[in-house]
Amino acid sequence: MKKTMSKIAMAAVMGVSALSLAACSKAEQREENAADAVEDQADIVREQADAKADAMEDQADTLDNRADGVDSTAEQSMENRAQQVRESGEAKADAMEDKADAVRN
Repeated sequence: MKKTMSKIAMAAVMGVSALSLAACSKAEQREENAADAVEDQADIVREQADAKADAMEDQADTLDNRADGVDSTAEQSMENRAQQVRESGEAKADAMEDKADAVRN
């Protein structure tokens, strides 16, 4: 009788442990999925910033049509703003990826 009760108690403990592990795995999977989604958004932010900066640089090229190898003030100014857009997008995307990494840890 004592062995039977002991087996029943052990089975109950194992069952509770299995349920706890399954719940933990589901929570971890949700966190992983959330982190993946944040990283996907970071990629989009980075791509959008690059596309905007590229468009600005293309526009800057039209401001100076001389082939003298010297950028006009307007062209240089727009290229500087394009670089700021690119760096800002990169910083934002990096921060998002850092948050995703924090969720995983």
